[in-house]
Amino acid sequence: MGAHVVCAQVTDEFLKFTKVRGNDLSTPMPMFDFPGLKTGDRWCLCASRWKEAVDAGVAPPVVLSATHASAVEYVSLNELKQHAIDFSET
Repeated sequence: MGAHVVCAQVTDEFLKFTKVRGNDLSTPMPMFDFPGLKTGDRWCLCASRWKEAVDAGVAPPVVLSATHASAVEYVSLNELKQHAIDFSET
């Protein structure tokens, strides 16, 4: 459960972090048609978990153009922009 509104490009560091916290995103789960994620895959993450990763210094890059506007209810737009891989202020 949670608001899966932050589109991120997952990293090995983040996958290890979230697994330790009880959400194993790297192991395939065929019964749910879930192939498991690997570094470089894009996935919509729970905003509160992404914020935990920010605070722990292991947040994966954000695909801002695919992140839902409601993400700012959980994290600041500034934090999202700081981690964005598709953002330019020009």
